[in-house]
Amino acid sequence: MTKQKIVRITTVPISLEKLLSGQLRYMSSFYEVIAISSERGKLEKLGKSQGVAVFPLEMTRRITPLYDLFAVIRLYLFLRKTKPYIVHTHTPKAGIVGMVAARLAGVPHRLHTVAGLPLLEVSGSKRKLLNWVEQFTYRCATNVYPNSFGLMDIILAHDFCAPEKLNVLANGSSNGIDTSHFSPSLFTAAQNSILKEQLGIPSDAFVFVFVGRLVKDKGINEMVVAFELLQKDNPTVHLLLVGDYESDLDPLSSSTLESIHNNPFLHAVGFQNDVRPYLALSNVLVFPSYREGFPNGVLQAGAMGLPCVVSDINGCNEIIADDINGLIIPVKDALALYNAMKRLATDSDLLAKMRLHARSLIVSRYEQEVVWNAILETYRSL
Repeated sequence: MTKQKIVRITTVPISLEKLLSGQLRYMSSFYEVIAISSERGKLEKLGKSQGVAVFPLEMTRRITPLYDLFAVIRLYLFLRKTKPYIVHTHTPKAGIVGMVAARLAGVPHRLHTVAGLPLLEVSGSKRKLLNWVEQFTYRCATNVYPNSFGLMDIILAHDFCAPEKLNVLANGSSNGIDTSHFSPSLFTAAQNSILKEQLGIPSDAFVFVFVGRLVKDKGINEMVVAFELLQKDNPTVHLLLVGDYESDLDPLSSSTLESIHNNPFLHAVGFQNDVRPYLALSNVLVFPSYREGFPNGVLQAGAMGLPCVVSDINGCNEIIADDINGLIIPVKDALALYNAMKRLATDSDLLAKMRLHARSLIVSRYEQEVVWNAILETYRSL
């Protein structure tokens, strides 16, 4: 029996690789999956690793109307030729390009997953344009899936989408988490000590870790300010930053960059294919983001048994229960962040209680198989 075709689209291949890790291979057992993204070389490598077909489509993450029009036309021609049953898009640019092309090509089921709204941190005429793009993306879609309940509330509050098109799958998240892969039991104290030594972190240090893009919108400026305040009180604390800069899209302040480069207690290790060793040697995840869909880094840290300090935004405040498996602080508040970090660094009983709940709350609600099955059942129900 011939399998129905499903097209999955993201703007850049790393989103297919990391945000949807393993999902394409799983879906290929039931459907003929075609992955579409930019960066041909990386996309083809991903296709081989996941065992799915690919179609390179150059897209940008900036506002580039002419390039976007070319992308829509090229994708439209591809969809007319391949005639997929479902086109499922992720990320803003892939959303508008994919949904417009799929609607023009007459694809019967056009699904868009919303994993964050960058426009929330924009104002003025650019905000008006992005609002329109978001609304038009949803209008072209037949179904829209915010990956958190808080994000769905924001979409409804801004009147971006008709309520009947919206649904959150499972308990949220675009991919869930493989808790057998993200498990502290896989790392020994000796392994953690060796990596600490390599990074120049003392064996008795209290380590805060951040995993994600090193950009303003992730709250990195406030986090560095809070950390350096805490450092004055507690010389045993260290901060580990795991992720790449995006200086062209969302740069950090010059003072933050200076601290990252010059403070010996602050360790930036760049992007890592495997973040688990860095989580395993750490005590607490700090994630003071301004906006999210459903943050994978918080899921990963929780599965590794780490309490998390997160900002009071959708996604974060759905994964973290305040004073149970972490602390929730106001957005863009360096002093509140400092107080939360200080509390966890000095209250060993509180830290132990949170560590006790951190992993169990993730396992019970966000196991990857639950999310994958929810997506599969959604496809089958169309």
